[in-house]
Amino acid sequence: MPLRPFFAVVAFCSLAAWSAAQAPTYSGAGLVNSADNQIGALAPNTIATLYGQNLAWGTRALTASDIGGGILPTVLPNTGVFVTVGGVMATPYYVSPTQINFLVPICLLTGTVNLQVVVDGWAGPAIPVQLNAAAPALFQMDSQTAVATSATGAVLTSSAPAHPGDLVVLYATGLGQTDPTAVYRQLPKTAAPLARLADFSILLDGVPVDRSLIAYAGIAPGFAGLYQINVTLPAGTGPSPEIRIGLGDALSPAGIHLPVTAPGS
Repeated sequence: MPLRPFFAVVAFCSLAAWSAAQAPTYSGAGLVNSADNQIGALAPNTIATLYGQNLAWGTRALTASDIGGGILPTVLPNTGVFVTVGGVMATPYYVSPTQINFLVPICLLTGTVNLQVVVDGWAGPAIPVQLNAAAPALFQMDSQTAVATSATGAVLTSSAPAHPGDLVVLYATGLGQTDPTAVYRQLPKTAAPLARLADFSILLDGVPVDRSLIAYAGIAPGFAGLYQINVTLPAGTGPSPEIRIGLGDALSPAGIHLPVTAPGS
């Protein structure tokens, strides 16, 4: 073989191998709901997490200075990382070489769409993602405990639990559209209840909470993709009940508990 073509082939193969090593790598098995870290369908306006390799050259989180005029960015400064879902650029909340947290664009419709990560022009694979109207998930302190606060903002724990009759605040993602609807890339400034509020439910140890006890379920002002639920615990609430939230037939995962103890304990 003449030397020049031979070296050209070697150079081409080396470049292809180097390019493959630099491109982001990930799969559907690494895509989860950020609240519960579970694989499954997502929904518009859900905070999601993607795990993989070569997802960024460094580590960077969204800061207040990145949100100009209340508009969320599509690329964090000096990262060169962007995520598209259904061809629409998502808002990144955090990027690192092995993890990206991002907000699924509110403007997307339900169905199967493709997700893709690009880092400084290096494109990862387009992977299918199922978007449902809702993908409820409670944020968790650990694998068994929901994040919740008292009416005063104190975090509920096993050593500082709520009591039956207390007002508690829960935090979730994946609860879908609100009324008025959220605007793509715009940071919500005011409260907005769920558009399907009549379909929303809270289950404590499998028992639905009376709707009259749910004071608010909707977007948390100032936090895109984060939902807030204010609920008064029924008088008959047992200790550390399993808590699930739902929108229609979609329920958050089982096995998550709320720190509650008996009055006077």
